[in-house]
Amino acid sequence: MTELSLSIGDVNPIDLYGVNNNKLDSLKKAFPRLKIVFRGDQIKVAGTDEDIENFSIKINEILEYLQRFGKITIQDIEEILYEKETQTKFLEPDLKDVIVYGNNGHVVRARTPNQKKMVELCEENDILFALGPAGTGKTYTAVALAVRALKEKKVKRIILTRPAVEAGESLGFLPGDLKEKIDPYLRPLYDALEDMIPADKLQFYKDTRVIEVAPLAFMRGRTLDHAFIILDEAQNCTRHNSRCF
Repeated sequence: MTELSLSIGDVNPIDLYGVNNNKLDSLKKAFPRLKIVFRGDQIKVAGTDEDIENFSIKINEILEYLQRFGKITIQDIEEILYEKETQTKFLEPDLKDVIVYGNNGHVVRARTPNQKKMVELCEENDILFALGPAGTGKTYTAVALAVRALKEKKVKRIILTRPAVEAGESLGFLPGDLKEKIDPYLRPLYDALEDMIPADKLQFYKDTRVIEVAPLAFMRGRTLDHAFIILDEAQNCTRHNSRCF
């Protein structure tokens, strides 16, 4: 008898297991000869090599579906378990432009030639400058690339920063503490993140500082390893700000 331990990665166990583990019954029925134990983010399986290999293929397809669409039903699980070519059902024909799958299966893709070029150059270079008019998707595409890198475990954290340049209003006259004063300036970054990461997971990432959003002035002196760092609205930086970044 062979034993195998699998990790479900960044997937929320509740989304996979269901209420009172009701989604797990389908998995256990599909592999009656396997001993399957689910504990937190670990799945332990014991059985023959062939059964374990088949189970690994199916559970990875289920996890891929859940990561892409943000949710999975018992019916979805059963269709993946019992159909021979399950991937063709939920994979789109043209995946080369897809950057990341957001909430509820929302597809974030490079839509324009320049956005596609931005994705390609980001994969080939450590530093990328993106210039263009407002509304051309520079920030949104950059955030999507950062989220993809985090999901693929290429980085351990995401740092999103921008200079808090006042546009006629003084920061000091805005109500609230420092965070509440600067949040309106960072709203575009939050909007992009909320499209791509479920609210509860995004809050967890923010609380644990896996994802950090801060004005550039407060980033001085930081040492950041294994991070995807985005400087938004960089045209508002001074020379000193740019060198600091």
